[in-house]
Amino acid sequence: MFGWCGLPELSEALGTAADKCTSPSCCCGLCSALRPRWKRLVDNIYPVNPQDGLVKSNMKKLTNYVHLSPEKLDRIGEYLESRVSRDIYRRRTGGVLVSVEAMDELVSTCKPENLNLFVESFLKTVQRLLECQEPQMQVLATQSFVKFSNIAEDTPSYHRRYDFFVSKFSSMCHSSHADMDTRMELRTAGLQGLQGVIKKTVSDDLVENIWTESHMDKIIPSLLFNMDKSNQPSAAQLTTETAVTSANRPSMGGGSPPELAETCLRQLVGRASYAHIRRFMKPVLRHLDNHGLWVPNQFAVETFRVIMNSIPTQHSYAVIQLLMTHLDEKSRSEAPVRTGIAEVLAKIITIAAGECVGPSVLEIINSLLSHLRQSVTADRGAGTHKDQSDERQYQEALIDALGEFANNLPDYQKIEIMMFIMGKVPQYPGDRERQEADSEGEVLLQNMLLRSLLKVSTKYTSLNLATTFPLSFLDPLMRMSLAPDPEIRLIVQQILHTLIDRRGNLAKLDKPRLDVTQLDLQLHKCSRQDVMFIKRNGPEMLLCLLESLELANNGLDNLEAVYRTLALLWLEVNGPDFLPDVLRLTLDMQEIALNSEMSQTLRINLHILAITFANFVSCHSNVPGLFQYVKQVVSARQLASSHLLPDLKSHYDPHLGREPPAAPLLLDQARLTEVLTTHGLDASRLQTPFSNMMPSSASVWQKRQSILQNSDRDLNNITVEVDSMSSSIGLFKPKPPPESVSFEAMRRLVRAPPEERRAEQEEERQKLTEACRTLSLHALSQQSGAGADTLREKLDEIFARLSDAPDGEAAGALSDDPGQPPVYRAPTLQEMHFPELFVY
Repeated sequence: MFGWCGLPELSEALGTAADKCTSPSCCCGLCSALRPRWKRLVDNIYPVNPQDGLVKSNMKKLTNYVHLSPEKLDRIGEYLESRVSRDIYRRRTGGVLVSVEAMDELVSTCKPENLNLFVESFLKTVQRLLECQEPQMQVLATQSFVKFSNIAEDTPSYHRRYDFFVSKFSSMCHSSHADMDTRMELRTAGLQGLQGVIKKTVSDDLVENIWTESHMDKIIPSLLFNMDKSNQPSAAQLTTETAVTSANRPSMGGGSPPELAETCLRQLVGRASYAHIRRFMKPVLRHLDNHGLWVPNQFAVETFRVIMNSIPTQHSYAVIQLLMTHLDEKSRSEAPVRTGIAEVLAKIITIAAGECVGPSVLEIINSLLSHLRQSVTADRGAGTHKDQSDERQYQEALIDALGEFANNLPDYQKIEIMMFIMGKVPQYPGDRERQEADSEGEVLLQNMLLRSLLKVSTKYTSLNLATTFPLSFLDPLMRMSLAPDPEIRLIVQQILHTLIDRRGNLAKLDKPRLDVTQLDLQLHKCSRQDVMFIKRNGPEMLLCLLESLELANNGLDNLEAVYRTLALLWLEVNGPDFLPDVLRLTLDMQEIALNSEMSQTLRINLHILAITFANFVSCHSNVPGLFQYVKQVVSARQLASSHLLPDLKSHYDPHLGREPPAAPLLLDQARLTEVLTTHGLDASRLQTPFSNMMPSSASVWQKRQSILQNSDRDLNNITVEVDSMSSSIGLFKPKPPPESVSFEAMRRLVRAPPEERRAEQEEERQKLTEACRTLSLHALSQQSGAGADTLREKLDEIFARLSDAPDGEAAGALSDDPGQPPVYRAPTLQEMHFPELFVY
């Protein structure tokens, strides 16, 4: 009305005063008349009695007004915030509840494009409530924030920050309130608040970065703390909520703290990019370290399973890398801690195996083998039995991790892994002059690495022997079958079992026996690839197995393992071309038992193995005459010498075996030759023992290695001569061999012992080294320049000839000064004379 009277200044002053009057009980008509409409609508939502709650009809009017005038949202929000602050200060809980309910309804009904006008006031109100010490206010604020977090915003707010909310909700997750029910409700509220923050920030790269280190160091430990059920109260500790709680405190609901924490962690990890993996993994590892959760490691296993199953598949390999890096950092920690980490790695590594390709596979394998080698070194230095036991458990965990990783790789990568591991195994024979301690450490390392190889081989599915046993893998494996340690030889045989057996026959071949027809063994026709493989490598493999049977420290396990290897090899490659070789092997076993200097027990056991394997071959071949003959020998032994038949024993009666068995009790080479010839098979290989087939009695695998080593040594010497001695002073150059091309000269050169040549080369090299150390530079230059004068004379002679030549035949000197050397000028095309052969 004052505006109509032409007094705008007075009207504006009265309106400002009316805005400042916030008392709903003001009886001044002037304030009521001049107060803005939005403020009157806000005041009307409050009941006379605060316990009656929000006035719904008036709240609907306020909502409609906001839809029509969204520009008033910021003022309405500030006004509600001021009322909440005043009510909190005056402890008017009813008024606070009404204000918060009104703000929640406004937030939920606002259009997305207008929400930013109201959010700042809303978040300030939530912050005021969270700063209260009363649990009821904190839970109320969390409920409001959760409702806000479920609202999708069209445009991000770049200036909005959630630092306070992350800190406050994280502290609520660690609540230690005296009342158990209140404590659990605060923890639940904190988890739901963090979940809301994650929803608002993690999906949009334009808002505040939730992946910062400061935020992750608060969020991750809070989630892990509540996921650990050992931090949760038992059912007996939890009581029914008190009457005060039921009347005055809202309930959060939504599940128990462990369930909420796990859900929140899944949501956070599931939206992580590759660059964010390290951000959340470092707090996880730090939390497990600080709280000693690697021993025992049940919680650590559950946590990493949640992470691996939630993270994008293409990023799972990065988690494995970080965990292995953490294991590197813990290399000096106690063995149980390292064992816990390795066991976690074994449990989760299968999830990431499918995403590893190329170098990443060998990188993981190499890292595991490096840890295994370090553990073996630590095991040797362990003082107490407990320390050694802990290190062995750690080694077993690493081997399990290696096997589980290989289990999910394709077969071609498993072969590469086995070859890679075999390349890490210290080979036998080694340096004979090494100390005993080094030998023990090398044996232990061989044992662990071969057990790793055995673990991988059990996961491999063999298709053909040529693919399973490439020469670079078969050679060192067969060399290790002759190792001095019987346990290592046993592991090698077990590796051969798993790789040769393709039809599940291994489980049925528990020990040597005669009644093999009752075992229901699977026998199939041999493929052409296997036939070619056995032709190339079969005799060498049989010779190697034969030599391993001769070792004096063989136990029953070793003998039975070799028998199973031979039986499986025959079942897989049961062709007529292989039959003479395996029969020759039985004859060689028998010959060794008759003529070698060995214990009585080993001699008798070799006789048993020879007849048992011959019986096994005869029962699984299409040669009836062989079956009849072997059965005849078995019957003779049953009557005269039953101790020469299975089972194998570790001790025999001392009176047995003093005299060699009679001829009818032994396999006869002539009879076997006759049987094979009768059935149209080639029996020529039965005439020569395996030891005579090969160049020497040593294993062919060892000879190959020796040849390679000698070749490498010769190449190294050649490199020294070319790079150093050939360009050195003339007095110390090695003398070349005499130039003769006769047959006798070539034969002498081939048969000349390489030791003499190496001795001469070493002597020349020592002379050269001594000269360089003792002679002066002037003396060395004089000796090395012995051939320089000859070269200069030849050059002078050439230039002289060119200078004396006529103009049509060669270039002349450009300078007439006799004191200057002639300069050669290339002839022109007209001056050149071509031989007749070049003219057509």
